[in-house]
Amino acid sequence: MTDENTSKPQEAAINSHAFSEAERAAVYRAIAERRDMRHFSGGSVAPELLARLLNAAHQAPSVGLMQPWRFIRITSVELRRQIKALVEAERVRTAEAMGERSSEFMRLKVEGIEDSAELLVACLMDGRECYIFGRRTLPQMDLASLSCAIQNLWLAARAEGLGMGWVSLFDPVALGELLGLPEGAEPLALLCLGPVSEFYPRPMLVEEGWAEERPLADMLFENHWGRQP
Repeated sequence: MTDENTSKPQEAAINSHAFSEAERAAVYRAIAERRDMRHFSGGSVAPELLARLLNAAHQAPSVGLMQPWRFIRITSVELRRQIKALVEAERVRTAEAMGERSSEFMRLKVEGIEDSAELLVACLMDGRECYIFGRRTLPQMDLASLSCAIQNLWLAARAEGLGMGWVSLFDPVALGELLGLPEGAEPLALLCLGPVSEFYPRPMLVEEGWAEERPLADMLFENHWGRQP
């Protein structure tokens, strides 16, 4: 029996687990059209929809099943204002560190905190040091797990027609104090979520001329670092 013949039953077995063509296309579309949004159109997110999105985040993979994610929903207008002030302060400090690109950076819209329907703070839980499974040599896998949860939320939001933006311009210590985080917990992301008038056709930083995307071929190696396939 040839290798070609023996491979066919294996391929059939693998394909039997695949989604339908339309379902696969929807998954890849959500991935391709996900955008880090900064422009929102107000409105609201229905409670049942928000619950569905957060449940999608909660189904993310996590190392050792530690589920390190904690989400804080910000419903206070005053607290939003204070969070925005923290972001603005860091925006100025980041611009100062940019050197010759400082003015260019300050022209970018970096958040939608006051415009988005919902504001969530994604945090790493406290007490993570007791989780050793999968983290003994790579303790940062807690951060990787939370990032997977955020990506789940992002893709689900896009599939539901909602925009989401990840804001990382803030002092984590100051934000943690503002939100009353326990010792050891860390805020990782401000997530602006809600209706948008349109999605960017390309990443906003590409549209604004800040950066250009690089092709996958530049980042794919074979067997050793730097060796192209």
